[in-house]
Amino acid sequence: MSDLTIRSAERADAALILRFVQELAVYEEAADEVVATEATVEESLFGDAASAFAFICEDAGEPVGFAVCFYNYSTWLARNGLYLEDLYVTPDARGRGAGKALLKYLARLAVEQGCGRFEWSVLNWNTPAIEFYEAAGARPQSEWTTYRLTGDALVAFAGS
Repeated sequence: MSDLTIRSAERADAALILRFVQELAVYEEAADEVVATEATVEESLFGDAASAFAFICEDAGEPVGFAVCFYNYSTWLARNGLYLEDLYVTPDARGRGAGKALLKYLARLAVEQGCGRFEWSVLNWNTPAIEFYEAAGARPQSEWTTYRLTGDALVAFAGS
């Protein structure tokens, strides 16, 4: 039986969060894209200008997963939404309810904060995650396509 708890991440968790991010990137076949360091994780999540926040899921005191999220805004609802940037559970802890516990925790947070939406993205090929999210009652938003400017393209466009 699992003894799951979820707590707000603290500055001292920066190395753990970075490890989880790196493990997630390996799973998503994008390990070479992670440029975060322990220092940048610490500053971006716990510094004075931090706009994102994280939670750690523990099973009997052992960290087994994390979630990082931030508030976005819906002009149509005129309310904040909660956006889940990453949710990750270590492979050996999957199937014990950690992912569901994190998702439910964040859903409750969204409700408590008066958010009009709780959203996230999932890679098209990540069937286990898609099935997990759909089992929770989430539905894909097929009418929207995500666009991204990053790296050199972002710098070039900003300078034009």
